[in-house]
Amino acid sequence: MPEEQGERPLGIFGGTFDPVHCGHLRLAEEAADHLRLAAVRWIPAGQPLLRAAPQVSARHRLAMVRLATAGNPGFEVDAAEVDAAQASYTVLTLERLRQADQPGKRRPLVLLLGADAFAALPDWHRWQSLLELAHIGVAHRPGFPIDVGKLPEALAACYRERLCTQPAALHESAAGRIATFAMTPLGISATQIRTLLASGSSPRYLLPDEVIAYIRKHNLYPEY
Repeated sequence: MPEEQGERPLGIFGGTFDPVHCGHLRLAEEAADHLRLAAVRWIPAGQPLLRAAPQVSARHRLAMVRLATAGNPGFEVDAAEVDAAQASYTVLTLERLRQADQPGKRRPLVLLLGADAFAALPDWHRWQSLLELAHIGVAHRPGFPIDVGKLPEALAACYRERLCTQPAALHESAAGRIATFAMTPLGISATQIRTLLASGSSPRYLLPDEVIAYIRKHNLYPEY
């Protein structure tokens, strides 16, 4: 294993988390391990733009993320996008985080994405600016690395240019590189969980018990 130099990066994990589930938790945990992150900061989106509106309010989604992550000292929760009550753009979130850098010093940040989200990156607002602000860590299924041939042309060129194969390289600069890691395949989705809840079926073992209790208490995904 290469000797690490520089500061351990902070992972940035955004999403709607509608609701947060064990697939999210496992991705964050394995990213922290594989990429040797100092911590993972979860940032629930206030008003996401690239998908349908979340089924429950931002406040409830934030509360569920806090419950799900409370037992892990390596996880942090950032409520800024929920508090802002306006459209959520990842590039603006990263710019906000960069404003907290010490003068003359930029902490390494790693934006955590699944392979599908990464492939759709050209649809994001100012996507090419993301790598000026952070590294990108991409989770993929074991045995199925990123297929460059299936990426949009501009993204494929960016991927080839910026890919690093050693996680320690993410510690040496504040931004600009792409790293990938294989994560345990878990066939869990928020859509699947909402469907189970709406039909009155049990979602147990797909998301933390504390989150299930919160959903039941507030009747967040009522049965048809």
